[in-house]
Amino acid sequence: MISDFNDPELSGKYLGTITSDFVKISDVLKEASYQVRSRGFSDYPIFPISKDMQPIGKIFIGKAEKDLDWNYFITYVDEFVQRKLIAEEALEDFKKAYKDPDEFCCLFVIDGAFTSFVYIPYPND
Repeated sequence: MISDFNDPELSGKYLGTITSDFVKISDVLKEASYQVRSRGFSDYPIFPISKDMQPIGKIFIGKAEKDLDWNYFITYVDEFVQRKLIAEEALEDFKKAYKDPDEFCCLFVIDGAFTSFVYIPYPND
């Protein structure tokens, strides 16, 4: 069960490669987040990222496609609840912790047994 919505362990080990990827594709992620919300799919888009293929969400941007370190997938909170990655009773806590999707991208980092949500601010235009 996932309970941490921003893990301090993430900062040292992952933030560098995630940030260097993010700068290259943040505009695409921001637009996808907007489309998910504006079309009524969900108010809580989530971008799982993993170095390997994984089953959560649908592949959105493959790492080889854009010379990235991570594969980017797209989904929303409903799938996390359906897969019991977020417990029903923790859903309200997740929604309270979820940052403004116009300003922050919600990533779900998957690296082996390590998983964590992280919010990265979109660069200012």
